[in-house]
Amino acid sequence: MSDTLRLLEALISRRSVTPDDAGCQDLLAARLQACGFVCERFIDGPESFRVQNLWAIRRGGLPGPTLAFAGHTDVVPTGPLERWTSDPFVPSVRDGQLYGRGAADMKSSIAAFTVAAERFVAAQPEHPGAIALLITSDEEGPSVDGTVRLVQRLQARGERLDACIVGEPTSVKQLGDVIKNGRRGTLSGKLTVRGIQGHIAYPQLARNPIHDLAPALAELVATHWDDGNAFFPPTSWQVSNVHAGTGATNVIPGELVLDFNFRFSTESTPEGLKTRVHSILDRHGLDYALAWTLGGEPFLTTPGSLSDALVAAIQAQTGVTPELSTTGGTSDGRFIAKLCPQVVEFGPLNASIHQIDERVELASLEPLTAIYQRTLELFLRQP
Repeated sequence: MSDTLRLLEALISRRSVTPDDAGCQDLLAARLQACGFVCERFIDGPESFRVQNLWAIRRGGLPGPTLAFAGHTDVVPTGPLERWTSDPFVPSVRDGQLYGRGAADMKSSIAAFTVAAERFVAAQPEHPGAIALLITSDEEGPSVDGTVRLVQRLQARGERLDACIVGEPTSVKQLGDVIKNGRRGTLSGKLTVRGIQGHIAYPQLARNPIHDLAPALAELVATHWDDGNAFFPPTSWQVSNVHAGTGATNVIPGELVLDFNFRFSTESTPEGLKTRVHSILDRHGLDYALAWTLGGEPFLTTPGSLSDALVAAIQAQTGVTPELSTTGGTSDGRFIAKLCPQVVEFGPLNASIHQIDERVELASLEPLTAIYQRTLELFLRQP
C-alpha cells in the first residue's frame, strides 16, 4: 500500500462533515512536524460552528519563493446512507476505485500533496524557498471562518506567498486534463417587489407585483452583461427562486420575492452590475427592495511560472497537456488570491464529488503525488 493511499484511508475514516475536522488536521500536523514544518492551529467561529484551521510552513536552507498547497478537510453530508454501496466513512476498494465521502473532494489531494512534501523534503532537506500548507474545515460550509481567516492572519503579519495550488478536483476525463487558473465571481440578490393584495375579481383595487415585475424581468433575462475575455465566459444572470401568492387562486398577491445570481467575469465589477440592475428596475417604476450578497470576486492567474511548472509536471507524469479553465463554482482560491499573485487549482477527477458513492481512482493517487512533488522541484528551483 502506498503512503498516499494509507493517508487517504485514514482521512476518509474520520467523519469530518463540515465544520467538524474530526482529527484530520491532527494527523496532518503530526506528519508535517516530523519533517520540519512549523504548524500553527487555530479555532475560529462561534461556539455553534467551530472551525479548525491549520497553517504549516517549512523554510529551506536557501533563498527562494514560497509555494503553498491549500485544501479542506471538511466534507459535505453523506445523503441517505442506505443508498451508499458501503459505509461512506469506511474506505472501500472496488474495481480499482476507492469509495468514501471526501475521496475525491478533497482528501485525495490533501494526502497527495502531504506525501509529496514529505518526499521532497527527504530528498532535498536544504531546498530553496519555502513550502506551506493552508488547511481548513470550513470550505463546504459558509466559508466565513476558514481560509479567509488564515489569509487575514498571514496578511496582518506580512507573510508572503508566491504561488499556491488548491487541491480541488479539477480533472474531467483523465488525470491532468484541466487546471483551473481562475474562477468567476458570484453576486446574489434578493429582490422584493411590493404590490397591493386584493380579490382577483377586483384588480382595480389591487396591484399585482408579478405583473409589475414581468417587463423588467424580461429585460434582465435579455440583458448582455459583458463579452467575457480570453479566460472567462460572458457574465451570466440567472433566477434561482420566485415566490408570490397565498396559495389561494382568488387572491392577488401583495408581494413577490425573487432570488437571482450573477456569475461574473473580470470584465464586470460588483458595483457596476448592481448599478445596471437598479437602473432597469427603476426604469420600470417598481416599488421594490433589493438586498445584495457578494459571495466572491473573480480571480485570474495568467500563464506564468506556477502554471508552467504544473503543466510540465503533468505532461511528464501523464503525457497529457492540460487545459487552463475558469469554469465551475467558487473555491477558497478567491480568498488566497488576495494574498498570493499566482493561484491555480488542480486535483483528481471530479465526476463523483458530492455524490452518493463518491470515489477516486486508485491508479491516480501515485501520479497525483508525483505531479505535486515535481511541481515543487520545478518551481522552487527558480531564481
